[in-house]
Amino acid sequence: MEKENQKLQASENDLLNKRLKLDYEEITPCLKEVTTVWEKMLTTPGRSKIKFDMEKMHSAVGQGVPRHHRGEIWKFLAEQYHLKHPFPSKQQPKDTPYKELLKQLTSHQHAILIDLGRTFPTHPYFSAQLGAGQLSLYNILKAYSLLDQEVGYCQGLSFVAGILLLHMGEEEAFNMLKFLMFDMGLRKQYRPDMIILQIQMYQLSRLLHDYHRDLYNHLEEHEIGPSLYAAPWFLTVFASQFPLGFVARVFDMIFLQGSEVIFKVALSLLGSHKPLILQHENLETIVDFIKSTLPNLGLVQMEKTISQVFVMDISKQLQAYEVEYHVLQEELIDSSPLSDNQRMDRLEKTNSSLRKQNLDLLEQLQVANGRIQSLEATVEKLLTSESKLKQATLALELERSALLRTVERLQGQTAELGGPEPDPVPPEPAGH
Repeated sequence: MEKENQKLQASENDLLNKRLKLDYEEITPCLKEVTTVWEKMLTTPGRSKIKFDMEKMHSAVGQGVPRHHRGEIWKFLAEQYHLKHPFPSKQQPKDTPYKELLKQLTSHQHAILIDLGRTFPTHPYFSAQLGAGQLSLYNILKAYSLLDQEVGYCQGLSFVAGILLLHMGEEEAFNMLKFLMFDMGLRKQYRPDMIILQIQMYQLSRLLHDYHRDLYNHLEEHEIGPSLYAAPWFLTVFASQFPLGFVARVFDMIFLQGSEVIFKVALSLLGSHKPLILQHENLETIVDFIKSTLPNLGLVQMEKTISQVFVMDISKQLQAYEVEYHVLQEELIDSSPLSDNQRMDRLEKTNSSLRKQNLDLLEQLQVANGRIQSLEATVEKLLTSESKLKQATLALELERSALLRTVERLQGQTAELGGPEPDPVPPEPAGH
C-alpha cells in the first residue's frame, strides 16, 4: 500500500512539474485537427526508422505545435534529421553516458552556478534557488561542459538548455542540447574566440542592407551595429528577452530547418518593427527600443514574424557573406600598419578560420557524395528490378501466345470432329 502511495505521489509530482514547466502563453494556438496529425506521426509503429514526408512535417510545424507534445515533437524532428543525414559530422562528441559525466568535476562550476539565478528568474520552475529546476539545469550544463572541452560553458547556453528542460526530462534535454549544438550547428557561435559570432553579426548587417536599406542606413547613421542588440538573440536563441511562447516557436523551426532560423527571425523582427525604430533619433533610445520594447509588442506581431520566417530563404546569402567577411579581413590586414608579428598572428587566425570552414565544406561534400552513392545504389536496384519485371512480362506474353495457339489448334480439331467448341480464353483485364 505504501509503495502504491509513493507511486501516486511521484505521478502527482510529475504532473505538477509538467504544469509548472509549461506555464507560458502559446503564440500559434494548435487546432485539434493539427494535434491529431502530430499524434498520428508520434505514435506510428517503428517511427524512428521511417522517413516522413518533409512537406507534411513543414506544414504541421507551420500550423502549430501542441505545447504538451512539444518535447516529444522536437525529439521526433531530431530523429527525422538523423534519418535524412545518415552520415554524422566529424565533430560529433564522444558518446559518454550522461550519468558518467555527472560523476565528474567541472572547472566551469562557478560560472554555471552564477548564471543559474539569472536564467528565467521569474519562471516558477526555475525561480527557487537550487530548487528542482535549477539543479537539473546545473546538471545539464555541467555534463555539457565536460563533454565539449573546447566550448566548456559559455553565457547564453543556460537559456538554450533551460528551454529544452521545460519540455522534457533532464537526460533527454541533455541529448537534445547535444543535437542542437553539433547537428544543428549552434556550437560554432560559442567557441572561445567568438569569431563566428562576429561573422554572424556581419551577415545580419548585410541582410539588413539587402532587405531593409532605410533601416540599415538609420542604424549606421547612429553607429549602431548588430552586436549592440543582436548578440544576445544569437547566444540565447531569443530566450533571454522574448516571451517563452515565441521562443518555443523559434525552437520548433530550428529543429525543422537548422540554425539559420535565428537570422530569419532577427531579420523579420527588425523589418516588421521598422516604422517604430525609424521614429527614434539617438543611439540610446533606438537600442533601448530594440532590446526592451520590441520583445513585448504582442502575440499578433509574434505570429506574423513566425509566418514570415517559414517562407524566407537566405542560405545562399549567408554563405556569400561569410566568404565576403573573410576577404574583407584579409584586405584590412594587408592595408593596416601592423608589425610583422601582428600580421602573422592575424593571418594565422584567418587561415585557421578558413581551414575550419574548408573542413566543414569538405564534410558537407562527403555527406553529399555519400547520399549520391546511396541514391545511385537505389537507382541501380530499381533498374535491375525493372529489367527482371520486363523479362517476366515477356515470358508471360510468350506463354500466353503459346496458350492461344494451343486453344486455336484445339478449336480447329473440335470443329473437324463436329463436337462442341471449347470455351474461349477470357479476355485479358485492361491495363495488362
